[in-house]
Amino acid sequence: MDKPRDMAAIAALVPVIPVLTIEHPGDAVPLARALVSGGLRVLEITLRTEVALEALRAIARDVPDAVVGAGTVLNAQQFEQARQAGARFAVSPGCTPALAAAATASGLPFLPGVQTVSEAMALGEQGFTLLKFFPADVAGGLGWLKAVAPPLAGLRFCPTGGIGPDTAPAYLSLANVACVGGSWVAPKNAVNAKDWAGIERLAAAAAKLKRP
Repeated sequence: MDKPRDMAAIAALVPVIPVLTIEHPGDAVPLARALVSGGLRVLEITLRTEVALEALRAIARDVPDAVVGAGTVLNAQQFEQARQAGARFAVSPGCTPALAAAATASGLPFLPGVQTVSEAMALGEQGFTLLKFFPADVAGGLGWLKAVAPPLAGLRFCPTGGIGPDTAPAYLSLANVACVGGSWVAPKNAVNAKDWAGIERLAAAAAKLKRP
């Protein structure tokens, strides 16, 4: 399948981007295959474990239909490590000038995180028009997104943090929401049990969620 080259095109592929914290390298490929089979091609591997880059590299190599990216990217060094491991995009919970500069220099699609209107405006000025709203549930949730829609009409968001199957449809109903990020499609107990069929079913349900 095609490999989109900008963050908006990547977000358009799925209503839900699975946020994955992989603790065992052997889980990476079967987990990715289950999610892709369920209809969720875009996968975010958080750089929160020692095996994260190894897992990302394996998915990039062995699951060609996946569009795999790195999450929890906090500095320019991690950005470059993710790119070398085969990441197709990068995600950060926030953003610094150095990280924004690294993203621009690399050409790798980047989803920077924001929590305030000022942060969103600053990144919009730098050309980042799709932003991660994090942590969505405790930073204002649906109310925040509705309130900022008129003044930040040129920006769209991927809310992440505390979103589950019960709340995702409400987020996805908003015109300024491109997609949502969530870990509910790959719960830790299912991954530990290697219940790939169960994870595929969760992914299939998430892939059917509607957007405007």
